[in-house]
Amino acid sequence: MEIILAVVMASAVIFFGALISMGNERQRRAIDGLREQVVLWAVQDLKIKREHLAQTVQVPDPINWVNKVVTRVYGQDLNLKVVEVFENPHALLCNSQNDGTNVVFTSFSPTEIKALKRAKKNRLLQIIDGNPLLLLPRNAAAFEFSILNSGILFDLELPLAWKGLTGNDLDEMNSIWMYLRP
Repeated sequence: MEIILAVVMASAVIFFGALISMGNERQRRAIDGLREQVVLWAVQDLKIKREHLAQTVQVPDPINWVNKVVTRVYGQDLNLKVVEVFENPHALLCNSQNDGTNVVFTSFSPTEIKALKRAKKNRLLQIIDGNPLLLLPRNAAAFEFSILNSGILFDLELPLAWKGLTGNDLDEMNSIWMYLRP
């Protein structure tokens, strides 16, 4: 009799455990569905706001815009001024008026810069060329600026600011890299 009671109790515990587990799984799926709907709503809301703002995007003072974005991402106001514009590969060399740090802006990521350096094997040609991307040290600090860390209109403002600073158009660029040279 005790064995039958123990088996019935164990079966009941297992049965109720399975029911609770199935209920928890159902709730988890429902919560995941709600979370997905909230994310889709938030994305749609941002798209609506962005479409409204995109019609009025202007960058009247490009260097001031760059300084604001750098302050937002880097966390320090460098008070930059443009020193030189390079064509091939595209790069913008700026200088910090606060501490004299050279800052290079480009669309090339660190891995793409390594590939550029390997392509130009002759070190003397790299120095003569003078492009700061080819002269970046290996330990140069790199920061990526994108819509994720620079504002929801960054990809719309970037081409306007780049054209204002360099006179060149950018091809569908959503991010830009900043390299600090001591």
